[in-house]
Amino acid sequence: MIKRSTGSIFAHRLSLLLVVLFLSWGWHGVSVAYAQINTDRVMLMGRNALYYEDYVLAIQRFNMVVNAKPWISDSYFYRGLAKFYLEDYPGAEIDCGHALERNPYLANYYGLRALCRINQERYALAEEDYQKLLHLSPLDRNSWYNMVLCQIEQEKYASADSALDVMIKQWPKIPSHYTLKAQVAFARKDTLQGELWVDRALDVNEFDGNAWSMKAMLHADRKEFAKAEAALDKAILQSPRNVPLYVNRALARYNQDNLRGAMSDYDAAIELQPGNYLARFNRGLLRANVGADNLAIEDFNHVLEVEPDNMIALYNRALLLDNTGDYQGAIRDISAVIQEYPQFWEGYRKRASIRRKIGDRNGAERDEFKILQAQMAVAAGTYKQGKTRKKSERTIEDYQKLVVEDERETENEYESEYRGKVQNQKSELKPMPLYVLTYYKKVSQVNGYTAYASVVDSLNNSHVLPSELFLSAQERTLSEQQVERHLSAIDSLADKIGEQPANYVLLFQRAMDYYHVKDFEGAIADMNAFLQALPSDVLGLWLRAQSRMALLQANAKQAAASDLRLGYLMVQQDFTQCVSLCPQVAYAHYNLGAVQMELGEVELAVASYTKAIECDPHFPDAYYNRGVANLKLGRKEQGLSDLSQAGEYGLYHAYSLIKQYSANK
Repeated sequence: MIKRSTGSIFAHRLSLLLVVLFLSWGWHGVSVAYAQINTDRVMLMGRNALYYEDYVLAIQRFNMVVNAKPWISDSYFYRGLAKFYLEDYPGAEIDCGHALERNPYLANYYGLRALCRINQERYALAEEDYQKLLHLSPLDRNSWYNMVLCQIEQEKYASADSALDVMIKQWPKIPSHYTLKAQVAFARKDTLQGELWVDRALDVNEFDGNAWSMKAMLHADRKEFAKAEAALDKAILQSPRNVPLYVNRALARYNQDNLRGAMSDYDAAIELQPGNYLARFNRGLLRANVGADNLAIEDFNHVLEVEPDNMIALYNRALLLDNTGDYQGAIRDISAVIQEYPQFWEGYRKRASIRRKIGDRNGAERDEFKILQAQMAVAAGTYKQGKTRKKSERTIEDYQKLVVEDERETENEYESEYRGKVQNQKSELKPMPLYVLTYYKKVSQVNGYTAYASVVDSLNNSHVLPSELFLSAQERTLSEQQVERHLSAIDSLADKIGEQPANYVLLFQRAMDYYHVKDFEGAIADMNAFLQALPSDVLGLWLRAQSRMALLQANAKQAAASDLRLGYLMVQQDFTQCVSLCPQVAYAHYNLGAVQMELGEVELAVASYTKAIECDPHFPDAYYNRGVANLKLGRKEQGLSDLSQAGEYGLYHAYSLIKQYSANK
């Protein structure tokens, strides 16, 4: 007899199916059909794991399909996609190659392999993939865009220009096509033509941040720093997390002697990217200029952690250590600089001065004698004029100059549908996810906010589950060992359920195991059986609803709209019953609101979030989601007020939406 470690209802239906198949095909046919069902199920579990960013689990699942049926091209493609998200670009490229060997007619396969090659800087091969893709799908705009970027990287400017002409004719309202034309013109040293294309991009969309950034670069090159700052203001409004924009505006402000404004921009850049070299070094200089010596030392310490051989940073730290009374530290740093630059006479003079402070007369006289020996070795006026130096220029005499990038390059961002949630830093107008039952909550999920429900606490106090159960909107990714532990538990629980069919806790326990390995169908089947016996169990309804929701979201792109709506209605029914049974639990109202948002019932969602807030007035996710719902309904004032409250209670990315929707559009 064939065993299935699934819920009793699923197992019963499968057994009936096998009987029918046996009567029709005999045992050989049954085994083939069973393998087909099993492979499809494992494939679905792998894709579920992909959707929820559980890439290690996804690879395990696709490995099983590859081993069982090596001719299925999708198993290689999806395994490659998981590797791509894990930044294993060579491995992902190989899997895409295997997929294409089995089916060379799917555009997605070429697109993913091209991105893998781009991340390995193999632009010629990536361009070939895009050409093949466009042969299959000639109106794939993202692929046209990426192909042009590959051509620019190879300095094939004529080809890029020609392709862009086609794109502009086909899609005349996309500003990035015009800024790419400008980029090609700049690469050809045709600044006048480049500026014309930038202006055309702004004619198409006056809020295009990339075009304003290019406009700022042009103004800065002409020393029109006030105009450069104004252009960067507009660019930052559209891309508030773009670090180079803050660094560039800081330089524009510095060149207008606005040190306070420049410092503010460097603060913002470092907050977004703590390791940014330009921001750290330049802020250190500005802090030194305003007498904040200890803070400046912190910045130069950070620079020297990243670049221990940066003599300019070391000398600046030496000057600050002298100012703060750490004379031995200052002498140590200057000595290291002099060893690297033995003709740096200013270093000898400074070290002599410090040695006299600590009573080292002989050492000071040796340094002063060295300077006298050099006489006029360093003539006056040898320093380069201007306030800045390039990053690669390490002339020690320029130690007091701010740093700029060697070349002003446009940072190309390749278009891709393969952007996992982790990589997506834009704040979209979409609600926060459900609060789910899980063994693995993230510790720092919302600035220390902890979800509590007495019904969950009661279950934990009964100690019938193998681990403590939590309510959480963010789950940790499982390790390989944790996944294996759940899979083993599923197998062992199958025997126990057969021996103790009336022990419904075992069904709940196995459903939790199924849920954690992304086998949502298995979890739903077990909870169906559980709820047949205990139809008013709140946590049973909750677990079934969250499993259905997870399955729907994982398959949203493939499912028909009518099937999705039916699925969401089933989830809504479960959470409505949860609310009826436990009206005091804020998270039940919150989850009901989340489902109503999916169904487009935004007004009802606002009411559900309001009830959640009445149950817990400090519930940040509920304020956030109600804010999103109000904005969708056009109620800007109420929406921004709710987002402000969410930010106050710890959901700090609410402020990004506030900034975005406070601006006039």
